[in-house]
Amino acid sequence: MFTASILFWLSSVSFVAWFLSLLVGGGSPMILIPLVTLLLGAQAVAPVLTVGSLLGNLQRGVLLRQHVDWSLTLWQMPGVLVGSVLGAYAFTLVKAEGLQVFIAMALLYMVVHTVLRDRINLPTVDFKRWYFLPLSLLNAVASGLIGSTGPLLNPAYLSYGLEKESMVATRAVSLSLTHGVKIVTYAALGVLSPKLIGYGLVIGCAALPANWLGRIVLEKMSAEQFHKAVIGFVGLSGVWMLWQQRALFVH
Repeated sequence: MFTASILFWLSSVSFVAWFLSLLVGGGSPMILIPLVTLLLGAQAVAPVLTVGSLLGNLQRGVLLRQHVDWSLTLWQMPGVLVGSVLGAYAFTLVKAEGLQVFIAMALLYMVVHTVLRDRINLPTVDFKRWYFLPLSLLNAVASGLIGSTGPLLNPAYLSYGLEKESMVATRAVSLSLTHGVKIVTYAALGVLSPKLIGYGLVIGCAALPANWLGRIVLEKMSAEQFHKAVIGFVGLSGVWMLWQQRALFVH
C-alpha cells in the first residue's frame, strides 16, 4: 500500500540525489539506498532503484545525447548485457550486502591514488576502450546484486579522458542499458512486483526536473571543478558504504 509519507520522502530525496549526482558524475543511489532500505526494506533496494534509475538515466542520456562517446559505449555493451543478467539472477539466490565493503575499499584506494600519484610518482593506467568491456561486466554483476555500485567506474572514465557532459552522458547510456536488462531479468524471475515498480517510478519521475536543472549548472562548471567534484564524491561514497556495513566489523 502506497502512503503519502513514503511517496513524499522518495520524491523529495530523489530530486536532490539526481540533481547532485549530475554535478559529480553520477551516484544518486548512494543517497537513495539508505532511504529505500529504511522505508521499504533491504530486498526492495535493487528492484526499486533499478526502475527509478532506468527512467532517470534514459532522460539524462537524451538531454546530453550530443556528448555521448558511442565508440566507448559499443565496447561496454557486451559486458553490460551479460553482467546485468548474471547479477540480477544472482540477486534471487544470494544476499551480497557485504560486497559493498570491497567496493568501498576500491573507491577509497582510487581517491588515495589520484591524490598521491603526482606527489610520489605512482604508476598510472592509460585506459583504452577495450578495458571497459570487462570493467562493465564486473560492474553490472555487482549492480545487479546490490542495486548500485555508485561511482565505481568514474575514475576509469576520467583516466580515459571523458570530462563533464561527455562522462555524464556516456555513463547514463551505459546505465540505461544495464537497468533495462536487469528489469527484464527481475520480472522474468518474479521479483518485480507492481508495488515495487510504482515506487521506482516515483524515484524516476522526480529525476526528470532534477536532470534538467543539473544540466544548466553543469554547463557553468569548469573541467577542473568537475574533476574535483567527481573524485570528492568517489571518496565520500567509499566512506558511506563502509559506514552502512559497519555491523560486519562490530560483530
